[in-house]
Amino acid sequence: MENSTSLQQQLLEAGVHFGHLRKKWNPKMLPYIFAEKKGIHIIDLNKTVENLQETAAALKNIAKSGKKIMFVGTKKQAKEIVTECARRINMPYVTERWLGGMLTNFNTVRKSVKKMQSIEKMLNDGTFDSITKKERLTLTRDKEKMEKVLGGIAQLGRVPAALFIIDIGHEHIALAEAKRLGITTFGMVDTNCDPNKVDFSIPANDDATKSIAIITNYITAAIAEGLAERQNEKAEEETEEEVVEKGPRFDIDEAGNEREKSGRGGRGPGAGSGRSGAGGGQGRRRTPAGGGPRRSGPGGGK
Repeated sequence: MENSTSLQQQLLEAGVHFGHLRKKWNPKMLPYIFAEKKGIHIIDLNKTVENLQETAAALKNIAKSGKKIMFVGTKKQAKEIVTECARRINMPYVTERWLGGMLTNFNTVRKSVKKMQSIEKMLNDGTFDSITKKERLTLTRDKEKMEKVLGGIAQLGRVPAALFIIDIGHEHIALAEAKRLGITTFGMVDTNCDPNKVDFSIPANDDATKSIAIITNYITAAIAEGLAERQNEKAEEETEEEVVEKGPRFDIDEAGNEREKSGRGGRGPGAGSGRSGAGGGQGRRRTPAGGGPRRSGPGGGK
């Protein structure tokens, strides 16, 4: 409880509770509005904390399962924050311009990424040494343009499992594409947006840098926790695998030893039996040798 209270205090200090003007509001945000002050709607921070924790838990599970979460924030207030947070946890991000079809036409976008990477590789390894200065400059500019727009998704091999959006109204194209593909959507929702458009909404001020920063950092920390837990589980699984791998070897060794022991034991009793057998054999040989009938025969004959 203390944790949520302190979180609520932090959100209050960051100005997360400031909504839009009353005339710009979306009636569907009514459950999340606490009051109206000087014509501005005030967001209920209790609901914000509740939704933020729920969103963080869901994103943590997605990260723990090893899936990718794309951060989307092309507003100037969000660009730097989103870039820094996404890079920290090695997740894809879009902070420049959302290219139409970035998700729905992912294969084509992926080709552009590969082209950008190949130009970069060729410029670095000296493949383009023979071309003219003008051509090199053109290629470098093309690469820079592509890097600006596609740099954040360069390592993304497939469509992400989830989208975390700053201002769902501003990023409506991204939201529409995600919905079309059935991708789970999470977003900061201000009083001028429809919270039902995203699967997980966080009612918050999506215009102030401080507000965006505190929410995005909270989400990033939750994802980082999920990734850390995944790493720990992997490490534990590897350890278990090693133990399992070693297990059969020990079993084989033990079985071998047992066989060896049983072999030795077998030889022991076998040797004993052999000896007894030898003794028995000698006895048997002696018996016929010293058998009465044979000796008595000749003795009797004599």
